[in-house]
Amino acid sequence: MAGAQPARGRVLVVDDEMHLRLFIKAVFETAGFETAMARDGEDGLEKAREFKPDLVSLDLMMPNQGGVRFLTELRADPELRATKVLVVSAIEGETFRHSLALLQAGGAGEEAGGLAGPDGYVEKPPTAERLLCEAERILGPTGG
Repeated sequence: MAGAQPARGRVLVVDDEMHLRLFIKAVFETAGFETAMARDGEDGLEKAREFKPDLVSLDLMMPNQGGVRFLTELRADPELRATKVLVVSAIEGETFRHSLALLQAGGAGEEAGGLAGPDGYVEKPPTAERLLCEAERILGPTGG
């Protein structure tokens, strides 16, 4: 039984699209991770403070509070700043990296020592293999 195995780590899935939240959650749970979900960045920060994830799977474009603001606030929080972040987004990876560089050049996140980018990036639609490969690269083969 999967529940009887020790968890490989904790993953918080932050995405406004319910079908993707459920898919990503199922991928990580099947691989032995303990998971939690949030529907936007604001909900995600609350859950991150409670759940203390090893990895956050983060969508960028969400209503209320989007992924870049979530990332900025996560990195500014002393208890959460070391949390690994895997962006899962419809925005092409190179476009996001360019936008992030512009934000950094403009001084975004200076109170947190500059806006640190994500630890990994997967373009939507994600595959289970790509998600787990990036998570393993970020966290190491045994997880958190």
